[in-house]
Amino acid sequence: MKPRFEFIFDRARPGSETRIAPPLVDSDTEFLDAYSHAVSATAEKVSPAVVKIDVQQPSRNGQLARAGSGSGFIFTPDGFILTNSHVVHGAAKMEVALTDGRTVDGTLIGEDPDTDLAVVRIDAPDLAPVTLGSSAALRVGQVAIAIGNPYGFQCTVTAGIVSALGRSFRSQSGRLIDNMIQTDAALNPGNSGGPLVNSRGEVIGVNTAVILPAQGLCFAVSVDTAKYVLSHLMRDGEIHHAYLGIAGQNIDLHRRLMRFHQLAKNTGVLIISVEKDSPAAAAKLQDGDLIVALEDQPIATVDDLHRLLGVDKIGTKSRLTIIRHSEKLDIEIVLQDSKRRA
Repeated sequence: MKPRFEFIFDRARPGSETRIAPPLVDSDTEFLDAYSHAVSATAEKVSPAVVKIDVQQPSRNGQLARAGSGSGFIFTPDGFILTNSHVVHGAAKMEVALTDGRTVDGTLIGEDPDTDLAVVRIDAPDLAPVTLGSSAALRVGQVAIAIGNPYGFQCTVTAGIVSALGRSFRSQSGRLIDNMIQTDAALNPGNSGGPLVNSRGEVIGVNTAVILPAQGLCFAVSVDTAKYVLSHLMRDGEIHHAYLGIAGQNIDLHRRLMRFHQLAKNTGVLIISVEKDSPAAAAKLQDGDLIVALEDQPIATVDDLHRLLGVDKIGTKSRLTIIRHSEKLDIEIVLQDSKRRA
């Protein structure tokens, strides 16, 4: 935007106009106010849904003792809470603290250590659930706001950007969680399970991990993965994954490659590593292979692959369609149950 100038005239001296440029701080102040307003409004909107979860486990003398705490967020009006599996795993009792000062008992509905997600339920009136958004349209550089309870400091807000997409991170169960969101919004112990939201206050991820020796390397499970997992946890209390044994990331396909092989989607899943003694290794999948379909069902993203790796695929031969060095191949693979693998 071009700077505007003010003119000062001395009527006693015609032609004595003087141009004075306005201070540059005006535009900077407007920009900072807009950013601050976005973060402040989002925090005000989302914070009532964020909870603190205190976990108790049996001690050596048989008594219940505090074993840690984490964060979570209410996503339905009837008290369903999404959090991390590692926050509530092994809990004998959970106390959920709401932002309005109420403390209620929580009940574990189900957990999935493979994606580090869990669903807890509370019985309380007048809850303010958050809105679950979508991570499919995320772009690197957009604003990301994290809300949680680091070190027990309730409803702490940090802001940053989406630093990278399509990261893979190993969960405590040993399974690689794909399509994770990397952000530089500061996270600390206690933030786990809290929401990562966009500037509209929609959840785009579930904060789950931070690399402690580094600065600005924080990770969240994508909300699209979370929505798929929580639907199973709410219905069955558990979820079975067909285990493939790869780490993958989303990648755009060249238009010429799409036309030549008549592919239905313009993206696919690039294999960046193959785990030893896995179904993928047995099928001789390689780093650099591009997965585009499973049983003729197009695969555009890692989330698509997760949805298709259902319990019905476990122990049966499946046909995986890949692109290797521009050649389209069909690979037979027998998938394992992730809960029963060695």
